[in-house]
Amino acid sequence: MYTEPYVPADATGAATSRNVEVTTDGRKDARVSTNWLSREQLAAWTRLVAVLELLPSALDAQLRRDADLTHFDYHVLAVLSQSPEDALRMTELARRTHATLPRLSHVVQRLEHRGLVVRRPCPEDRRATDAHLTDAGRTTITSAAPGHVAFVRAQVIDVLDEEQIDQLTAITDAILARLDPHGDMAATYRAYDAPQ
Repeated sequence: MYTEPYVPADATGAATSRNVEVTTDGRKDARVSTNWLSREQLAAWTRLVAVLELLPSALDAQLRRDADLTHFDYHVLAVLSQSPEDALRMTELARRTHATLPRLSHVVQRLEHRGLVVRRPCPEDRRATDAHLTDAGRTTITSAAPGHVAFVRAQVIDVLDEEQIDQLTAITDAILARLDPHGDMAATYRAYDAPQ
């Protein structure tokens, strides 16, 4: 629920007040009143929710069909392929992909069984583990990339003009400033920014 709930009239015909009071993190708190979304804000929000629901499954479907990869598998391989020596510590790879270590370990294990990634002890710290892209992994990401880029263009990039692309960057930067205040994923999403 994002708008004020329907409030039935009382016996006199006046609307009764049922103000739900919550904090900004969703917990009930008698000190804060709900700041409901306006019609314009709700129109924008529901569209964003629809994109967040539809885009991941569309990306997964294309990559599963064309490359037998999930979008997250592709993302892990892409991040490794753009790293020095095609390798990263698992903790750094988790940070750049915004994954928990258990989730990442499971995905890397699956990629390792396919021969696309190999894990090795970190030479600088034997307690740490590095994930390395294999030659087969590089071949897979190189083969998958053209079809994936074409799909991303068709579904997102080519439906926007240059001004909208700039606006999308500005809008996502504003949201990312809230969602990633410490810039944990900045190395990933700022990699292609113009030099300052």
